[in-house]
Amino acid sequence: MIIAALIVAILGCLFILFIGGRFVVAPKIATAGFGVAEDRRRAFTSIKGVRDITSGIVPLVVLLVAGPHVFGWALLAAAITPIGDAIIVVTNGGTLRHALSIHGATAAVLIAAGLILALG
Repeated sequence: MIIAALIVAILGCLFILFIGGRFVVAPKIATAGFGVAEDRRRAFTSIKGVRDITSGIVPLVVLLVAGPHVFGWALLAAAITPIGDAIIVVTNGGTLRHALSIHGATAAVLIAAGLILALG
């Protein structure tokens, strides 16, 4: 179970690096996928892109330096971001379905993998 959680968590970190890069390179597509209206896209995409790249790198550094147990705690802390993203979506014209299916699901995976690694 720990190995599976570790694999899922590493893949999640790599995926968020991809998403962050997409916000920098293809902001219109990335903004639509995020679920927020496009009226302030450029500023939003710049901030979001840098944040997502960082959000993918930092937990990987924790894993390399401190191991899977500490990595689990870092993932639990990182779950704050998609929870906040879900709130941003529903308070800025996005649908609850989008907020929960994208950002809520991300938070759930981070929490599940984080708990398995932190407490396992």
